[in-house]
Amino acid sequence: MAKFQKAFIELCKSVTAKRPKTVIDHILEYGFVTTEQLKDVYGYDHPPRAVRDVREHGIQIETYRVVGSSGRKIAAYRFGNTQEKRLRKFSGRTGLSKKLKEALVEKYGCKCFIYLEEIPASELQIDHRVPYKVAGDDKGDLKPDDFMLLSGSANRAKSWSCEQCDNWNNVKDRAVCLSCYWAYPEKYSHIAMRQIRRLDLVWQGEEVEIYEKLKAEALALDKEIPFFVKEIIEREVLRKRT
Repeated sequence: MAKFQKAFIELCKSVTAKRPKTVIDHILEYGFVTTEQLKDVYGYDHPPRAVRDVREHGIQIETYRVVGSSGRKIAAYRFGNTQEKRLRKFSGRTGLSKKLKEALVEKYGCKCFIYLEEIPASELQIDHRVPYKVAGDDKGDLKPDDFMLLSGSANRAKSWSCEQCDNWNNVKDRAVCLSCYWAYPEKYSHIAMRQIRRLDLVWQGEEVEIYEKLKAEALALDKEIPFFVKEIIEREVLRKRT
């Protein structure tokens, strides 16, 4: 760390989210990190996403090529310009603070906005309702209503879906994101610009016993449980219509 300026080290230490922090700490210690290491050592199936998280915290990352264990060229990442005078100019997403998370927990409780499961606050992750790549932050003014609390699995699912969306890659229209399931699962008209409707169900605590009974019935009928539950819901809707 001695070769980096104090301001840069402080910027690195200000990042507390696990994924970007893992990338930063590895580069601080070894000088670079490869896609192979991010996958095999840290378990990140999509290394560019982890690296992008670092960039969005205002830390420049350079991509270059090295030879991997298979003998083929793979991507590697190292810090770009770390000079203090360049940090502000290139800063990206404002760090998502503990204060912001506390405000969200106080308003909505300790639950995932997508799966609605209750989990410890320490396991919840803050995410933009509208991806930073599409809308950025509003002049650094972080409003709780622009963010959501997600479980790790929900955050990964959202990231993957957003990255396949044409609005993410080309259009970049904030309004499109605001009407998407991944921004407002309680009120949406599309999922990543596709006409899909989605329902995520979670059984917790005493409810698990009910889930196990549903699973047993589905297996007895040689059906996958999601399709079995969907059939039950559809039958109930049709019954009420007749």
